[in-house]
Amino acid sequence: MRIFQVGLLCLALFVQYRLWFGHNGLQDYTRLKGAVASHQETNEKLIKRNKVLKADIEDLKLGQEGIEERARNELGMIKPDETFIRVLPGKQYDK
Repeated sequence: MRIFQVGLLCLALFVQYRLWFGHNGLQDYTRLKGAVASHQETNEKLIKRNKVLKADIEDLKLGQEGIEERARNELGMIKPDETFIRVLPGKQYDK
């Protein structure tokens, strides 16, 4: 009977070891949970970026206003007979 109890104790210790430290144990679970959270955050950022890009595409497909805005902001283009004024931030002087 004593050998049976020792065997059960060894089996219980082995199962506990596998649960806490073994393959697919709690350490792997917490590591994978963190990795999944990180990937979900990255996916959310990419989804937001894709929505902005889709909106830009639709704006460019629908009208001249989007094309004109891009030309002004990104390429610095101006219309004929239009004056372009650039205001540069000046140095702050203390009085």
